Amino acid sequence: MESSWLVLVSLALGLMVGAGFISLLQIAERHGRRASEVVNPAVPDGIDQVLDALDTAAVVLDPSNNVMKTSPAAVSMGMVWNRQIVHPELLELAGKVRRSGEPIAEDLILSRGPFGDASMRVRVRLATLGTRYVLLLAEDRTEAFRLDEVRRDFVANISHELKTPIAAVGLLAEALNQAADEPAQVRRFASRLTTESGRLTRLTQEIIELSRLQAQDSLSEPEDLPIDDVVAAAVDQSRVVADAARITLAVGQPSGALVTGDERLLVMAVHNLVANAVHYSAEGSRVGVGVRHHDGVVEVTVTDQGVGIQEADLDRIFERFFRVDQARSRHTGGTGLGLSIVKHIVQIHGGDIRVWSQPGSGSTFTIRLPEASHTALATTGETP
Repeated sequence: MESSWLVLVSLALGLMVGAGFISLLQIAERHGRRASEVVNPAVPDGIDQVLDALDTAAVVLDPSNNVMKTSPAAVSMGMVWNRQIVHPELLELAGKVRRSGEPIAEDLILSRGPFGDASMRVRVRLATLGTRYVLLLAEDRTEAFRLDEVRRDFVANISHELKTPIAAVGLLAEALNQAADEPAQVRRFASRLTTESGRLTRLTQEIIELSRLQAQDSLSEPEDLPIDDVVAAAVDQSRVVADAARITLAVGQPSGALVTGDERLLVMAVHNLVANAVHYSAEGSRVGVGVRHHDGVVEVTVTDQGVGIQEADLDRIFERFFRVDQARSRHTGGTGLGLSIVKHIVQIHGGDIRVWSQPGSGSTFTIRLPEASHTALATTGETP
């Protein structure tokens, strides 16, 4: 009888030990799985596809701020390097999100990559992704801020530029009134009043024209135009001023090339270059205008023997209201909008403009436009 009880007790103890051993194995397995997840964490399914589809920069951070996933935009913006976030400001925001569990959205100014002084303005949004990760989204708004600054500068420049001729007209009108009994003074003030009125008219017209061009992304009714006719019309508009200054306008041989575009705008662009060349050239000098075409590109080149442009100013000459020589521009009635208008006209025609200049030796401006026949062949896919 006692032996039977001993057998039963032994079996019970064996079952208890076996159950405990199995429980210990299960606990160890769970701990091992958790440790494995810490060492090799896995981002939730579908995140890769979402990041690849985003145009904005996107980064997934683990609890140690290691970059687990990133979109191409984040790398191109210089936010991620060697699987780490470059900017400490972003890591600080990620820490706040982990502590609060609430999404954060802020505007930041960040350096563009680990080297250099260039900066970018970004709108960042951070939120938790599951229980372990933080998702960071960044939108580069540098260009939007730059355009807003340009708009503000444009308004300020217009106010400044209009203020000068308007004030001059007011003062001259007052002087005319006071000199009513002096014919010589009346004629002198009337001549200056006409000059300021003309300058104000030109400035207003160019502001209106530039505004129209900036609102126009493409040509409404383009047509094939002989570039030689465009150049001839533009040069003719400057002949009277050039003859008065004894400046020779030399036009090269006809090219026979065609361009697709708006004749009025192209004549305006070439005329602005020729007029600038005349204004900044000395009496008795020469301004050359030539056309050539090669490899489907038509080039219109305007060369002068004027004062030239300093290298520091070359990057700014196409800015609105920028003048290389403030005093001379005032004297000749320049508005500082001519080259900006040229650039916009050329751009909406699918071309570009280049400049070479050497102080004391003159300048060369080159408009490059697609040749009409070349454009047509490229569009239709025909073989010449």
